[in-house]
Amino acid sequence: MTASPPTIRLEFGSAFDMLDFVQVVSDYVGRLTGLDEDQMYEVSVAVRESVVNAIKHGNKNDVAKRVIVEFSVEPRDHLTVRVKDQGPGFDPDDIPDPLAPENIMKGSGRGILFMRNYMDDVSLTRHPEGGMQIWMIKRAAQAQPQP
Repeated sequence: MTASPPTIRLEFGSAFDMLDFVQVVSDYVGRLTGLDEDQMYEVSVAVRESVVNAIKHGNKNDVAKRVIVEFSVEPRDHLTVRVKDQGPGFDPDDIPDPLAPENIMKGSGRGILFMRNYMDDVSLTRHPEGGMQIWMIKRAAQAQPQP
């Protein structure tokens, strides 16, 4: 019987200083999953954007509020990432379209677009205990469904 890989859980105060550490863990777990270089980059962008959003928009840079990032590889060719904040939450349907003409020149507002384009599955929900959580899944290249 083979033990399933553990979930790696990071929990920290809302500090941008933690981004590099989260990145190192993300890269490590991505390699365990068998992601190729392009997929590693895509996961890197999605994870970074989700953590920045949790710190900046969710927790409003309040270092007393926590950000939780969990990485799991189950099944072994699927990387699942969950990012949770302790902010007030929002309705994902109310996010302005970053590709709309009035938003195209704005310097922000594309993080969720990147997440949705780079990951195979993305779910944004309000957590029952408060805050938002983002679930993202990336399948290793060999696990991608063939057309």
